[in-house]
Formats: sequence, C-alpha cells, structure tokens
Amino acid sequence: MTTTRRTLLAAAPLLAAPAFARAQTAFPSRSLRIVVPFAPGGAVDITGRLLAEKLQPILGQSLVVDNRGGAGGNLGADVVAKGDKDGHTLLLSTASIMAANPFLYRRSMPFNPSRDLAPVTRVSTGTVLCVVNSDRPYRTFAEMIAFARANPGKISMGSSGTGTVSHLTISAVSKFAGVDITHVPYRGGGPAITDLVSGTIDMMFDVMPALMPHVREGRFRPLAVGSAERVTYVPGLEDVPGMREALPGSNIDMQSWYAINVAAGTPEDRIAILHRAIVQVVRSDEFKARLQPLGFEPITDATPAAFGAYLTSQLSTWEKLVADSGATLD
Repeated sequence: MTTTRRTLLAAAPLLAAPAFARAQTAFPSRSLRIVVPFAPGGAVDITGRLLAEKLQPILGQSLVVDNRGGAGGNLGADVVAKGDKDGHTLLLSTASIMAANPFLYRRSMPFNPSRDLAPVTRVSTGTVLCVVNSDRPYRTFAEMIAFARANPGKISMGSSGTGTVSHLTISAVSKFAGVDITHVPYRGGGPAITDLVSGTIDMMFDVMPALMPHVREGRFRPLAVGSAERVTYVPGLEDVPGMREALPGSNIDMQSWYAINVAAGTPEDRIAILHRAIVQVVRSDEFKARLQPLGFEPITDATPAAFGAYLTSQLSTWEKLVADSGATLD
C-alpha cells in the first residue's frame, strides 16, 4: 500500500466526522412543543396555536401546543426552564410571567426568568380591552365608574390571574378613580371569559384576541382600551376611548407582549434557527392579517440578545405596577 493511500485511509474517519456530527445535531430533528402556560381558550392559547400552525412548514416538523396553566403562568414556564436544553420545547411567555411574576412571587418564584430562560424574540404586542357583559346597564366607561362609586364592591371583574396585566390594569384604574371593583382571579383567560359570557362576573380588562369575537357577536360591550390612545386599527373599536379620554390625568398606558423563550443553555445555533423561523412567520402578511383584527400587532426583535435587553429595561416598570397594586402571591 502506498504512503499516500495509507494517509487517506487514516484520514477518512476524521473527514467523515464533521458530516456525522452535522447529521447528529440536525435541528429540529423531531416534533416540537410550544408550552402555553395558561388554560385553553385565552389569548395566549390563540396566539400559540397560530404560531404552531405557521411554524410547522418552515421547521419541517409538527408542533404540539401543550397547555400548562397555573400559578400565573409559572407552572408552564417552569416546565420549560427546567426541561431539555435542546430547543425542541418552546415557551410562549408573557410580559406578566417574565416581568411581573418575579415581584409577585419574591420568595416562591420557582425559576428566575432572566437566568433560566433564554430569549428568542417577541411575537406580538398590544393593550387590553375593557368589556362588560352586554346585559349590564352601563353603556360607557364613565357610567361603569359612576356605578362602582355608588355601589362599592358590587361590580366584579374577572382576570386571567392575580398579577397578570388584566389585574394590574384594574388595580391602576381603581386606584386612580377611587372605586372598589371586586377582582376575581381565574386560572387563565378562557375560564374568566366563559363566566363573563354567562353573567357570573360583570366585566374584564384583558388582551383583545380572545375578547373580540364576543364583541363582534354582541355578547360583550367594549367600554375602553387600556392604552393611552384609541386602538383604531381594530374594526369595531374605532370609537372606543383610550385611557387619556376615559380617565384624564391617570397616565395609564397598559401594554402587553408575548414572546418565545427556550431553556437557558440551549445551543445558540438552535436559538438562531428558531429566531429566523419565528421572525419569518411574524413578519408575514398572513400573520398580521390574522392577528391585527384581534387587537395585537406583530413585533419581532432583531436578535435574541435584543429581546433580552428589552426585558431588562421593562423590569422596573412592572415592579412599580405590582407595588402599586399591592398584590403578592407568596
């Protein structure tokens, strides 16, 4: 055997190794899971299912939506934070989980969002909508506030959980307006909406995707949006006042967002693949067309690191909202 041939044979395993490694680390290599940390039927669930539907053909694998509600979203988020670090399990996180819960669960937070979850990108942003059961007598936000002042504790508001954007909004409104509205926390937006439809509770502040179908079908009456200005891009809400009109001087401007995170320690190249795929979905005309009528605007971050920086910048804002509400879940 010639020296050249012996050298080539000896090098063959080394030459094959990179190709074998690439085959072994192909991503995604199996079905993916999106953990939605709230009950089915709410706005987070709707967004998660839309993402799963659109990501499947891009990633070339099926995506399963796994609802894990409880503890203000912490139970589902903890599943991801302590799960496999291979990028096959995604968390559809919310502003409340990532930025409010650390201050609501100061002693009992089961994970640290900034340390235990790696950022990928935000996917949507929007405000909250105040709706009442259509059988209720108050037809404007001012009428509802006047009724609440005259009847302390008689109006009940459901929310998707203590410390969620729903709860923090009604706390800010109640504090500024000087009214007593009874807060009824649920394990997710879906069950609260069911009780609002039946008339068990009177009203809700919640994100729009789950509320707008009921508004359009006449079951809910919209009274205000939680942002400072009107949300004119949502059909049917053009004449609904923002907080600047509904509660002048309150400076209330509630904004919420949803995002994708994975377990910290997930390889950066896999996070990059997920980021590219999600950005492709979120920036598509179809995603915008499906999301915007529900009251959410698509949004993406240029890089996972940019989303991480944004989250850091939001923490002080949410800490104040929690402090002003007086809420604690420890």
